[in-house]
This record gives sequence, C-alpha cells and structure tokens, in this order.
Amino acid sequence: MAGDGRLSGETAGRRSTEADREAALEANRALYEALENGDQEAVEEAWLGAGEADDKGGVVCVHPGWPVLRGRAQVTRSYMLIMANTEYIQFILTDEEVEVQGDVALVTCTENILSGGEAEEEGELGPLVGGKVVSTNLFRRTPAGWKLWSHHGSPVLTSADEDDED
Repeated sequence: MAGDGRLSGETAGRRSTEADREAALEANRALYEALENGDQEAVEEAWLGAGEADDKGGVVCVHPGWPVLRGRAQVTRSYMLIMANTEYIQFILTDEEVEVQGDVALVTCTENILSGGEAEEEGELGPLVGGKVVSTNLFRRTPAGWKLWSHHGSPVLTSADEDDED
C-alpha cells in the first residue's frame, strides 16, 4: 500500500543492493587502510577466517611476480612480509567498481602504491617500492560482514614497459 511506510519489493531490493554495494566497498577500503597503517591484525580480519573457509584453499592471493598463495596462513604471511619490508607504504585507491551477486561481491580498483622503501642497485626500484596495480578483490558475505576471499593484483603497464618488450 502506498503511504503506509512499507516499501515495494523492488524498492526494498534496490536499497538492499545499494547497502550491500556500499558495505563491500567499505570492506575493500578497510583492507587498504589496514595495509597503509601496517595493521597486521586488521589485515587478517579483512580475510575470511578459518571457520569461514578451508585454510588450505579457501582463500587465494596473487601478487605480481609471486606464486599463487592458497590458504589463510600463506596469504596473511605474505602481507606481513610486504608490510615488514617497506618503511612506509601508501595505497591510493581509484576507479573503484563493485558488483554484488547474492553473497558474493566483486570489487575492482586501481591501487596507486607509493612507498618509502629504498631503491635496489643501479637505481632500479624493487618489487615492493611503488607502482600502479589493478586489483580484483572477491568478497563473501558472512555473519560478520563482507570478508575477502580472493585478491588478484596485476601491474599496469606503462608505455616504457611496453617498449621494453619490443
């Protein structure tokens, strides 16, 4: 009935979807804020917990140049290694997009990574020292909110990178 304070199913569905979209984006932003702050506990909290996923293959992480990491223990150790080997790291997220399908949210974004880490020999920057990465983050809905299930980062090639391939 119109005017009785109840929403039609379509309107309620749109609001729920929009709320889900915002909650998934907030979970994604919380991950990057935890990384920037060097907060290992918050990084671990962003990922599916042992009770929410099989620890041997339930979560997956792929960083450029690294082997595929499977299981919560391997994934969270990799983040600890990254955070321990940079003096300062800053993630600037741009181009965030989210698609929610039931209990799964797909977030894509560009990570502009700045770091205070030192350059390697011959002036070359190391793998943990800045760059632009396009990330695909897959979240699952849990009773505790949206939790990261899979992360895949791909470096963005610049024209200089493409010239090197010729």
